[in-house]
Amino acid sequence: MKTKTLEKVESQFETFQIINEEGEVVNEAAMPNLSDEQLQELMKRMVYTRIWDQRAISLNRQGRLGFYAPVAGQEASMLGTHFALEKEDWILPGYRDIPQIVFHGVTLEQAFLWSRGHYKGGQMSEGVNVLMPQIIIGAQIIQAAGIALGLKRKNTNTVAITYTGDGGASQGDFYEGLNFAGAYNAPAIFVVQNNRFAISTPVEKQSAAKTIAQKAVAAGIHGVQVDGMDVLAVYAATLEARERGLNGGGPTLIETLTYRYGPHTMAGDDPTRYRTTDLDDEWEKKDPLVRFRKFLEKKNLWSEAQENEVVEQAKEDIKVAIKKADGAPKQKVTDLIGFMNEELPYNLKEQMEQYKAKETK
Repeated sequence: MKTKTLEKVESQFETFQIINEEGEVVNEAAMPNLSDEQLQELMKRMVYTRIWDQRAISLNRQGRLGFYAPVAGQEASMLGTHFALEKEDWILPGYRDIPQIVFHGVTLEQAFLWSRGHYKGGQMSEGVNVLMPQIIIGAQIIQAAGIALGLKRKNTNTVAITYTGDGGASQGDFYEGLNFAGAYNAPAIFVVQNNRFAISTPVEKQSAAKTIAQKAVAAGIHGVQVDGMDVLAVYAATLEARERGLNGGGPTLIETLTYRYGPHTMAGDDPTRYRTTDLDDEWEKKDPLVRFRKFLEKKNLWSEAQENEVVEQAKEDIKVAIKKADGAPKQKVTDLIGFMNEELPYNLKEQMEQYKAKETK
């Protein structure tokens, strides 16, 4: 039985929302100060990402991409958080968080190469403050705490933001990272994209906590739960978290309530085995693109012609990027060995020589 104290804590984490499913403003006081052009740019990025996701799934089925984790349904959560960042901020993504890093400076070609496991996919260009997408669940949480502390010690006016899913919030690294960042008052933003299922495990079976946001209390940091299908609410919450971090207020845990329409990854997952049609239908009515489109149309800021233009641009960009990825040099074993250590130990030196001999034959 939950104590009154626990119920009191959980009641503090009500879902933050600005626009509802009909695109109507329900929280005028929280409306962020964005220009018409910025509002349109947000919509462009979400439409672009939805088309990119559709094309990436097709490319994966054709055998032209390797690992891919679908993102449809999570565009507001991903792009709303990113829109609140500055170019100098650091992003530590999980394997699904490719849209954020592409809009932060990573090229589409590079994203495709990463999906194929090519080493060039992880070689970030100078000035692109992004770490390679993390495959190990939750490992990026500890890394973000460390980078944020480093940014603080260097007196930079920047933050580190990292992403994981609800499954990542069940990992030990999650708690260690939050605790470390809180103890050192580091400018970190921890985003948990609660899409309700860690592969097939529902969030209700992962934790007895009513919200993931309330887990911030134990770490002594700020926590907020946001409607992850509302791009304006996500943006506003992240902007506030960034300002808090820069002003000495410490880290923030943001839980975005969202939903992935597709499978966990394209590696054989079948969501129909653990999700009901009724649940899918419920969340499709909350679609972030539909909601924001209605909001913009009420303000005469979006049209079918504008959307079609973005769709065609996305298709063309993807066509060009996958062609460039196809032309990348074939990866060799010596490439992988060479990047493993700054100075190779004796056993890898021996292997390097052996593979070099084979490659010259």
